[in-house]
Amino acid sequence: MPLSTPDQRDPFFDNAKFLLIVLVALGHSWEQIVVGTHALRAVHTVVYAFHMPAFILLCGYFSQRFTASPDQIRRLIEGVAIPYLIFETAYTAANSVVRGEPFELTPTTPTYLCWFLIALFLWRLSAPLWRAIRYPLATATLISLTAGLTTMSYDLALPRVLMFLPWFVLGLCLRPQHFDLLRTETARRCAVPALVLAGAGAYLLAPGPDDHWLSMDVGYSELGVSWQQYLALRIALFALGAVLVAAFFACVPRGRTPFTALGAATMYPYLLHGLLIRAGEAAGLYPGLKSLGLAGQLVLSAAVVVLVVLLSTPPVRRLFRPLVEPRLPRLAVPR
Repeated sequence: MPLSTPDQRDPFFDNAKFLLIVLVALGHSWEQIVVGTHALRAVHTVVYAFHMPAFILLCGYFSQRFTASPDQIRRLIEGVAIPYLIFETAYTAANSVVRGEPFELTPTTPTYLCWFLIALFLWRLSAPLWRAIRYPLATATLISLTAGLTTMSYDLALPRVLMFLPWFVLGLCLRPQHFDLLRTETARRCAVPALVLAGAGAYLLAPGPDDHWLSMDVGYSELGVSWQQYLALRIALFALGAVLVAAFFACVPRGRTPFTALGAATMYPYLLHGLLIRAGEAAGLYPGLKSLGLAGQLVLSAAVVVLVVLLSTPPVRRLFRPLVEPRLPRLAVPR
């Protein structure tokens, strides 16, 4: 959900963003029925191994021109900080209604998918810093690994901010020619076997591994491993994630597609789809779908894809623009 775009839009990136937001919504919906499944659990694991790293990488790539100028800071507040406060309130209310949780607004502790907004805010603010460091990616990786060896609270989604940080910094370091390497037929021919092998490995490991390894929200002590095992597995996950991220981008269509235009507004389906998932939970849809087995999984997946398309359309964007793309009050904007 990058906030800025190049001067001339490349359909490749809009295609990638749309496909990634579809995977995000699918992953959140599968969480409602994945327990006790095997094949779906494997697919869920593979998707989580690369979809957020790829999204975060794109956020870093489109943050290369961020210099913390007043106009850029204002757009960051309007495009990330204010929507965070709005949807943090909305998701807290949804959890209260659907799950009976107490309605307690704690803006420093993000609810559900709102963590990404606060993380994006902090990552983007840090962009000028990484351009001033000689070895930014190595430094970010060291910070990420060290964060997993500490015990920290979930305030400001700090575990995820730090542990996913290398993907943002990698995006800052990439150039168009790096993506060009992934647009070749050779890359595409290698990508499909890589994804298939990852799926086969996940199927053999199912129902493992622990979701926290991929969601990056806890440290090694909560994962029940030694610090040596943690570092070895995190490094292996970085390597696996890099292969799968590259494989994903190699499979993304290079030219315009029927969904290219929808990729320009991924913040709308991202922020709104979780509320509809909570509505489905309130309506009791998921136990019935789970009882149908593969048929229920396919129905849910198809419905989510349609939902993402609808949430990306101009009428929906016009309706929810005051919430997703609010503007600062005129009195707060300097002349």
